[in-house]
Amino acid sequence: MRKMTRLAALCLALLLALTACGGKLQSETPVEHTFQNASVHDPAIVKGEDGSYYIFGSHMAVARTSDLMNWEQLNDKVKNNTTIIPNVLTEFADAFAWSRSDTFWAPDVILLQDGKYHMYYCNCQGDSPQSCIGMAVSDSVAGPYVNQGLFLYSGDGSYEMNGFKGFYNPTQDPNAVDPCVFYDADGRLWMMYGSYSGGIFIKEMDPVTGMPLEMDGYGKKILGGNHLRIEAPYVTYNPDTGYYYMFLSFGGLDSDGGYNVRVCRAEAPDGPYYDSMGQDMIDCKGPFGSTFSDATAANYGTKLMGCYKFLWEKGELGEDRDGYLSPGHNSILHDEESGKYFIIYHTRFEGRGEAHEVRVHQMFFNADGWPVIAPYRYVGETAGAVSADDIAGSYKLIDHGRDISAEMHESVSIKLSKDGKVSGDAEGTWSLTGDDQAELVLDGKTYTGIFLVQWDEDGQKNVMTFAALDDETGISVWGSGLNALEN
Repeated sequence: MRKMTRLAALCLALLLALTACGGKLQSETPVEHTFQNASVHDPAIVKGEDGSYYIFGSHMAVARTSDLMNWEQLNDKVKNNTTIIPNVLTEFADAFAWSRSDTFWAPDVILLQDGKYHMYYCNCQGDSPQSCIGMAVSDSVAGPYVNQGLFLYSGDGSYEMNGFKGFYNPTQDPNAVDPCVFYDADGRLWMMYGSYSGGIFIKEMDPVTGMPLEMDGYGKKILGGNHLRIEAPYVTYNPDTGYYYMFLSFGGLDSDGGYNVRVCRAEAPDGPYYDSMGQDMIDCKGPFGSTFSDATAANYGTKLMGCYKFLWEKGELGEDRDGYLSPGHNSILHDEESGKYFIIYHTRFEGRGEAHEVRVHQMFFNADGWPVIAPYRYVGETAGAVSADDIAGSYKLIDHGRDISAEMHESVSIKLSKDGKVSGDAEGTWSLTGDDQAELVLDGKTYTGIFLVQWDEDGQKNVMTFAALDDETGISVWGSGLNALEN
């Protein structure tokens, strides 16, 4: 008998592999994904004229990416002689003087109808709401930006603001920081802003100049009061659902502050905004005379993610892994070409003090029109048809709860059986509706969301995941499969 040729042997091996896998060729070594991380606190994302994405954050930190995975740090602190703002220390002297500070807080950058990039910057004393918001303009997203001046102030008791005289009350009036500027479905321009103090407010802006249509006053109040720890409003419109979604960070931003991301939505850009439980967010305010009443704030807003950790299980790689602490102050990207939505946020980590990095996750809208966040960071995955056979198996389950706490929500173990039952540390049922839509009933609560194959960075494997939300309680859950899937 003639010896088998090398080509024939390879073909036979391929055929045997396919047969053994039921038609699916499994990779012995999964494709690994690498990341270049950036440190940008309060990242606000914008697409540049070069097609790359830029994030601008506090202390004038700036980074750039072409794939949402690998970031190039362009700037890391307020200083002269940068390409972003060459003469920042002198050109923005009024902002530093009013805020009694030497740095910037969370900005937002948007391309307006005049074809220029408008940076909405803010400065704050920090231990009091002595703050201001202004605007700078550039022909290029990366600068140089030229200051156009301040237009909104807070603090300092009695004051005169653009001809408007008043007395500042920090329990009722906004802290002039954290601007988010966006167009509505009709082309009108708005700025949502605020942090702690009197709450979150909105002002309508000129869609060409970018300045407020009415220079005096703070605009319309959306939520908050009596110093609730709520900040970082970011609004995005979903034309498929017809809602404006406002994302907020509740709690404190430090590693022990319990920062967490919540959402509410409205049919109009200036509200009223409701959470998934049907509560009008205008009622979300601290009791009279109170300060930082987290017990009050925790009752409002649909919680999407907080402190969490997927625990290591025997047989996995990545035994030494850190939990995520105080994720928040996000922005949202809708890539119209692919149709994908992304959430971009900063997070701290277990055992790493106050060091922080940017993370990007895909985001989806469930059957009830509420957003859910994919459990793992983005590596280019696309949602699509999944099979019930691939879904069935053992999972790590994270219940994000409704608390505002630095305590990590650690994963527990459940099993999704082929017969549609859920057992283990939570019990109930699961079902796949359509190509990838998830419905899980866990301990009597119904969660709707999505099944998605993702890259488990710690475990170095592709796994089935789910992200789902119970809109009646405003609680989100994540699941991460233990079974490695094909690439």
